Amino acid sequence: MVVPFGYNVHANGIRHHLVRHVGSGRHPLLLVPGITSPAVTWDFVASGLVDEYEVHVLDVRGRGLSQAGDLDYSLDAMADDVVDLVSKLGFDRPVVLGHSMGARTAIRAARKAPKAFGGLILADPPVSGPDRRVYPSAWAWYEDSILLAQRGCSADDMKAFCPTWTVEQRALRAEWLHTCELHAIKAAYDGFHADDVHADLPHIDVPMRLIVAGASPVIEAKDVTEIRSLAPAMDVVTVEGAGHMIPWDDLNGFLQAVAGFKANIDEAAHGSR
Repeated sequence: MVVPFGYNVHANGIRHHLVRHVGSGRHPLLLVPGITSPAVTWDFVASGLVDEYEVHVLDVRGRGLSQAGDLDYSLDAMADDVVDLVSKLGFDRPVVLGHSMGARTAIRAARKAPKAFGGLILADPPVSGPDRRVYPSAWAWYEDSILLAQRGCSADDMKAFCPTWTVEQRALRAEWLHTCELHAIKAAYDGFHADDVHADLPHIDVPMRLIVAGASPVIEAKDVTEIRSLAPAMDVVTVEGAGHMIPWDDLNGFLQAVAGFKANIDEAAHGSR
C-alpha cells in the first residue's frame, strides 16, 4: 500500500506544498495538476504510477496547501516554480506530467530550462491562445463552483458541476475546492487565451507524449496535426471515451497511456552519450 506524505519547499520566492508517493519506482516524476485540482485530488492517480516513478504531486501556487494571496499567478510564474523546484529538490532529469493547465506549465518550463527535464507527459493541454478558438469551458463554471465551495458544500452540491464523477470524487472536490484562490484561477483561465504555448514547442528537445481525451472538445484532430508539425517527435496517445479529466473517467486508460514513457527518456539519454 502506498502511503503518501506531504512536505513543503521554498522555491522561486514562495512556499510550495507537495505530496510524495513512493513505491518501487525511483525515477522522479513531478505531477503538475490542472487549474482547480489540489495535489490531494490526484492521490488515486499517483498511487498507480509508483512502480515506475517516485511521484511528487504539486499544489500549484494559490491552490491546496501552497502559498496563496497577493502573488503572480501567470503561466511564467508557474513555470518558474517548476524549474526552481526541480533544482531545489535535486531531481535528475525528472519527468513532468502535467494535466490541462499543468501541461501548459510543463511546456513553458521546458522552454525556459531545456536541460532540466528528462521528458514531458502532456495530458489534454488547452490549445486556446492568441487568435485561436476559446477554451470550451466557460468561466462561470469555475467561479460558481469555487464560490459555492467557499460557503461550504457537499458532494451532492458538486453534482451539478461534475455529474459523471463518483460520490467520493465529488466529496473530495467539495472538501478542497475552497483552497483554490479565485483570482489565481481567473489569471490562469485568462492565460489560456493570452499565452501562446504553441510557440514554445519547437524549442523543446526532450521526449514528449501528448495524451488526448477522446471524448473532450479541448483537443481536436486538427490540433494534433498542428502539434505534430511543431514537435515532430511527439508521441500521441488517445484515451477513447474519456473526458478532459481523463483519470476520473478512465483511470486504467490513463495509466496505460502513461506507461512505457520512461523508455523514451532512457533511449534519449543513451543517445546523448
